[in-house]
Amino acid sequence: MSEPRRGAPPRRRRGPDDGTLSVFVANEQGDHEVDTDCWRTLAEAVLADEGVDGDAEVSLLFVDRATIAELNALHREVNGPTDVLAFPIDGDLVAMGRHPHGGPGGPARPPQDPDDLPLLLGDVVICPDVAAANAPAHAGTYDDEVALLVVHGLLHLLGMDHADDDERRVMQATERRHLDRHWRALARDPWRQ
Repeated sequence: MSEPRRGAPPRRRRGPDDGTLSVFVANEQGDHEVDTDCWRTLAEAVLADEGVDGDAEVSLLFVDRATIAELNALHREVNGPTDVLAFPIDGDLVAMGRHPHGGPGGPARPPQDPDDLPLLLGDVVICPDVAAANAPAHAGTYDDEVALLVVHGLLHLLGMDHADDDERRVMQATERRHLDRHWRALARDPWRQ
């Protein structure tokens, strides 16, 4: 995972001009209904507002408690399930090659131009079961909670964080703006202290 840029707003992101933004959504759990088209549309609108365009890719994955708990333990060393995890991918280019060290070993090919590769923003993993449990005391409804988690996870992919008070205020204001513009007013105010 790449480290988020603390204290700085996310930078504008572009993939190659000849492509389009692709948001892949997969529902890999059966505990709660997931409207994949709805969440894809929300993600596309948020990313467009954040300046992501060209050939870019992001995934939204909806998983069960066991899966997100395993990911939480593996990547954050925190036991138990959580509501959302973000895994940024875009960062340093990985050397291409057939051998582990990235060297030759296959047919001779010209090196790939990094500007021709799609921008791989990363994956947002959401647990609907945790979202449903948190919703009454947080965003108010299951759909509002999931909308908040989609926006929250995407902002993490774009480099936002909430590790300190200033970052938290900026991230929350950005969440509010996107939800007001592309979703609706939430049933409850999840940002109140």
